[in-house]
Amino acid sequence: MELLIGEPLALDLVNTRARDFDALDAPGDFQTWLARQTDRLTAPSAPLTAAGLAAVRRLRGHVESALNAVREGASPPDAAVAALNEAARGAPPYRVLEWRDGTFRTGMGRDGDDLARLLAQLAEAAADLLTDPAVGRIRGCEGPQCRMLFLPAHPRRRWCSPELCGNRVRVARYYQRHKTT
Repeated sequence: MELLIGEPLALDLVNTRARDFDALDAPGDFQTWLARQTDRLTAPSAPLTAAGLAAVRRLRGHVESALNAVREGASPPDAAVAALNEAARGAPPYRVLEWRDGTFRTGMGRDGDDLARLLAQLAEAAADLLTDPAVGRIRGCEGPQCRMLFLPAHPRRRWCSPELCGNRVRVARYYQRHKTT
């Protein structure tokens, strides 16, 4: 299964669960997803354990429930907000002063173990998305049985991917128009 990435990180996390595939079921699948997110996320130094994957799955569920509530104009569940805040507190970021190439520079460090750092980054990405005014424009793919979410750059975008779901819909319409009875 080819996972779609390129949406805001929190949406990419929710989209790790596709129609008949879940990248959080196997460490290798999640490692592949993490490798594709290296420009936005610091991956753990070792593959996650089953317990680590379960923790990411729980966080994904809270992100999804908060996003769904906001998309429906409702208040997010208190448990989702609490879980996102707890994950963000688990590995708070801090500025690090570094001396490189004859000058001072600042970087970011994070306390906590690999899993805590990963969960904190994902929770902060969710907080960024949930507080973005564009959150109200998030849509669900109109492809049959597709559960992907996306933030459309164009107001007429209807599918998570024109190559996947868009093509499926076009082929189905063509078949309906041309089938012989």
